Amino acid sequence: MDDWMLLATLFATSFLSATLLPGGSEANLVYLLTQHSFADGIVVAIATVGNTLGGMTNYAIGRWLPDYQPRQSWHRRALAGLQRYGYAALLLSWVPVMGDPLCVVAGWLRLRQSWCWLIIFVAKASRYLVIVISFRWVAG
Repeated sequence: MDDWMLLATLFATSFLSATLLPGGSEANLVYLLTQHSFADGIVVAIATVGNTLGGMTNYAIGRWLPDYQPRQSWHRRALAGLQRYGYAALLLSWVPVMGDPLCVVAGWLRLRQSWCWLIIFVAKASRYLVIVISFRWVAG
């Protein structure tokens, strides 16, 4: 597989793992770090952009659900957290399972889109940076 296809796959898995669909991009990211000579910054940037776009897709879904009434307990917790902590709660948008509903609820609450972009981007980038730094530290 050529380099562009590998990076496109990382982007796709990062995007899909940030939507309400199940999946994870961490294994793909670590694979690229171990088996290919991509710069850490390129891998982090591509994964971050894909994951941020996935999070903002969830935000858009929330905007399309004006009468959304959370029925599941984890959806209710996401709503309560965003109502209480506002934009700061989106710093947890990287957390598996919980982060996706946070982004949906941010859209439903009509939080300002520009701030959501920024905060979600920072959260996702921080996550991938921690993964790469941890991997490099463990791999020595």
